[in-house]
Amino acid sequence: MKNMTKTKWNFKLFYKNDKDNQIDLDFKNFEQAVISFEKKYKETDTYLSDSKKLFSACQDYEKLFAMPESGKPLHYFLLRRDVDSNNKFVIAKVNEFTEKTNKLINKLIFFKLSLGKINRDTQDIFLKDESLQKFHYFLKKVFDGAKHELSEAEEKVINLLDTPAHSMWVDGLSKTLNNQEIRFKNKNISINEAFGLTTESNTKDRRNLAKLISEKLVSISDFSEAEINAIVSNKKINDELRGYDKPYSETVKRYENEEKTIECLVDVVTKNFKISQRFYKIKAKLLKEKRLEYIDRSAKIGEFKKEFSFDEAIKIISSSFSKFDSKYSDIFSRYLGKGQIDVYPNKGKRGGAYCWGTYGLPTVVLLNHTNNFNSVVTLGHEMGHAFHTELSQKQTPVYADYTISVAETASTLFENFVFEEIFEKLSEKEKILALHNKIDNSIKSIFRQIACFNFEKELHQEIRRVGYLPKEDIARLMNKHMKSYLGPVFDFKDEDGYSFVYWSHIRRFFYVYSYAFGALISDVLYSEYKKDKNFKDKIEHFLSAGGSKSPEDIFMDIGIDVRDPSFFEKGLKIIEENIKRLERLVG
Repeated sequence: MKNMTKTKWNFKLFYKNDKDNQIDLDFKNFEQAVISFEKKYKETDTYLSDSKKLFSACQDYEKLFAMPESGKPLHYFLLRRDVDSNNKFVIAKVNEFTEKTNKLINKLIFFKLSLGKINRDTQDIFLKDESLQKFHYFLKKVFDGAKHELSEAEEKVINLLDTPAHSMWVDGLSKTLNNQEIRFKNKNISINEAFGLTTESNTKDRRNLAKLISEKLVSISDFSEAEINAIVSNKKINDELRGYDKPYSETVKRYENEEKTIECLVDVVTKNFKISQRFYKIKAKLLKEKRLEYIDRSAKIGEFKKEFSFDEAIKIISSSFSKFDSKYSDIFSRYLGKGQIDVYPNKGKRGGAYCWGTYGLPTVVLLNHTNNFNSVVTLGHEMGHAFHTELSQKQTPVYADYTISVAETASTLFENFVFEEIFEKLSEKEKILALHNKIDNSIKSIFRQIACFNFEKELHQEIRRVGYLPKEDIARLMNKHMKSYLGPVFDFKDEDGYSFVYWSHIRRFFYVYSYAFGALISDVLYSEYKKDKNFKDKIEHFLSAGGSKSPEDIFMDIGIDVRDPSFFEKGLKIIEENIKRLERLVG
C-alpha cells in the first residue's frame, strides 16, 4: 500500500492546471444553464398549479446542481488556496469565481420564493400526489420555510446587507484579533500561537499565558462589544421580519431539526452538567492541582512517547475499518491511491483538518499529520465525514447533501472505531492519557457547546430586552455559563469572561448545538453496533440517507428515536461510563 499512497491532493481529478481552458468553459456551461432556467420559469406560473409541470420544474432545478460544472471552478480554486495560501493568482481566482457564482445563485432565488407562494390547499394536494413523491421532502421544506420568507426584492436586499451588517463586523474583529501579539519569555508571539501553547505548557506558564491573553482580549473588547451588539441586533431585525419567535428558531429550521428535539437536547445535557463536573475533578487530580483555573480546562495531562508515522496510521485505520466492513477500508485505499488526501503540513497550507465534497465531484480530505496519536484519530474522524459524503451521493442530487446537525455523527462514529483499535495495545499510562483525551473531546463537543448555547440564548434575549449590552455584562454572562458545566473545582476571574471576544462559534448563531446532537447520536450508534454487529447495515442506511428526510426521521428509520428525551440520557450514560473507566485506571 505504501507504494500506492499519494500524500498530496491530485488536482488533475478536477483540472489539468490553474489555467486549464476547461475552467472557463465549465463556468460558462453552468451560467448558460442558470440563464435558461431563469428564462423558462421566472415569467410563468403554470408550474405552481399543475403537478406535471411542477415535477418538470423541480427536475430542471435539480439538474442545475447535478452539473459538476455548477461549483467545480470555485471549489477547485478554494482547495488550491487551502494548500497554497500565498499563491496570488489562485487567491484572485477565488475572489473572481466567488463573485460570479454568487450572482448566478441570486438568479435562482425566485424559484423557491414562487413555490412558497402556492396556497396551503394546493400545497397539501402536491404533498399527497404520488407523481411528486421524489420531491415531497424538498417541497415540504420549501413550503414550511415560506412563511419566513420575504419578497424577492427584500431577500436580495437582506443578502446584500448581510456583508456590512454581519460579515464585515466579524471579519474586522478576526483581523484585529489575528494582529495581536503578546510578549512571553522575552519573545513576541501571535495571540493564536499563545492559545496553542496553553494546552502544551506547564501549569505556571499556562496561567501566565492566560493572564497575558486575557489582558489583550480586554484591550480590544470595546470593538467586540460593538460587534456583538451589532450582529445580534441585526439578527433580531431579521428574525422579526421573518417571524421567528426565538433566537435559535432560524438555525434549528435551517439545520432541518424540530425545535422540541433541540430544546430537549439542551435541557437534558444542562441537567446533567454533573457529569462534566465529575470529569474535571479527575482532571485536577491528574494535573496534581487542588483548584483549576479556566485556562486549565484544555490542559494536556501528558504526551504519548510513541509516534505514529502516516504509514502506521494507514495500517491502524485500514484494520479498524475492515473489522467494521471491508467496503470502508476499500474506499480509504481508493482515496490514498487517487490522491484524495493531502497529508502533511506545508508552508502556506491551511491548518487543522477537514473533509470536503459535493455531488458529482471527488471528495477530498485535508490533514496536517504530525506523527502523534491525535493525528491518527483525526484521520479516522475525517474519513467518517468522507464516507458520509460519499454514500450520501447515492441520493438524487437534491438530497445529496446532509444537514449540519448530523455532520459530526459519522465522523465521531468512525473515530470510535479507530480509538478502540489502538486503545487495547497501549500501556496503562498511555490508556489513561488516551481515555482522558477521548472524554475531554466528548465534554468539549457536548457539555461545553450546550453551555455556550445557553450563553447565546441569554445574550440574545438580553440584547433584545435592553437594546445594548456592555462588554462587562457580556463577560459576566460568559463566566456564569462556563461555570455551570465546569463545576466547583474551578476558580474564575472577571477577565475569563472575555473569551467571548475570540470564540468564533457564537458569530454563527446557535451552530454549537450541532456538535452535541451529532456526538451523542454517534455514541449511541457505536453502542448499538457493539451489542449487535448486524447494526452496521442500519449505520450504512444512515450514511446513505443524505438529506432525504429530517434528521429525526432518518434516525427513526433505523430504530433511533431522538425525539424521546430518554435517548439523550442514554448517550450521556455512555460518557459517564467512560469517566468511571478512567477513574478505575487512575485509581
